[in-house]
Amino acid sequence: QVQVVESGGGLVQPGGSLRLSCAASGSASSIIAMGWYRQAPGKQRELIAGISSGGSTNYVDSVKGRFTVSRDNAQNTMYLQMNSLKPEDTAVYYCMGYSDNHKRSWGQGTQVTVSS
Repeated sequence: QVQVVESGGGLVQPGGSLRLSCAASGSASSIIAMGWYRQAPGKQRELIAGISSGGSTNYVDSVKGRFTVSRDNAQNTMYLQMNSLKPEDTAVYYCMGYSDNHKRSWGQGTQVTVSS
């Protein structure tokens, strides 16, 4: 069983930065990929960034060049560095861990609000 917990959300002005963290516990060694999702009010949850155990990354077009996903395998932690934030980045951000048994583990989400 894998548990993931997000942290680092908050209120930031447009153009500002935040770093989100996702700490995995339990059977964390079974995680083969991790991802950051977000869900804005009235919209579906979307995958915005993913990273494999080998460090390969992918991003949705709307965050390319502004967000960077990274992973510390020794600490079982994934990060999302978010720069040049825009009001449209406002959402609840979720961490997901994908295990070798094909199970997805979700965190409770952390709110990011970009507003002046």
